[in-house]
Amino acid sequence: MTPPAPPVRSLESLDRTVSRCRLCPRLVAYREEVARTKVKRFRGDEYWGRPVPSFGDPRARLLIVGLAPAAHGGNRTGRIFTGDRSGDWLFASLHRTGFASQPTSIARGDGLRLRDARVTAVVHCAPPANKPETDERDRCLAYLVREIELLPELRVFVTLGSFAFDGLLRALRGRGEAPPKRARFGHAVRVDLPSGRVILGCYHPSQQNTFTGKLTEPMIDTVFAEARRLI
Repeated sequence: MTPPAPPVRSLESLDRTVSRCRLCPRLVAYREEVARTKVKRFRGDEYWGRPVPSFGDPRARLLIVGLAPAAHGGNRTGRIFTGDRSGDWLFASLHRTGFASQPTSIARGDGLRLRDARVTAVVHCAPPANKPETDERDRCLAYLVREIELLPELRVFVTLGSFAFDGLLRALRGRGEAPPKRARFGHAVRVDLPSGRVILGCYHPSQQNTFTGKLTEPMIDTVFAEARRLI
């Protein structure tokens, strides 16, 4: 069951609330341990080591939903999908389809701006083995519920992977916006919501998917081009 959405009145307040969250002891311990021990290639970096807030245009009509921050990506840089290979693929596609000011997302303060798009995740802390537990997902869904409520111009969701797709459906049910019961994840699948909004599925731009060719640049571009067309 999704807990009640936090009583914040702006996206800025929501982001601050998210970045201070300590509701999941396992995730708190893991993200902070990763930030202390680091990895060799980032040994000189100061890790963020906290929940990673959403990023993008506060008037976005497109909301991109991922799984969770990467241990040495968002958990290091403090910005979602930043500093890892998945982010390289995501923001390059957003740039090609007109949503991002540049094709790279390296660090906070690198000049990247999103236009008409915002990026979030079902879980805001990096999880061990990239696998959040059910109770951790459900606690964090309250933030996604409130984020959707604070984006009044939102028209299209793009979900990166089945975990994000299922999490978004749960969040929508949590705010009384029931999606069709037949909704199933697939790449480029389209789900029309009773509200008139649309969900588009996209394979996650993980290294496993991009290295094997399960997800190609034309495939991800097709999804974001369709999002552009819809809004």
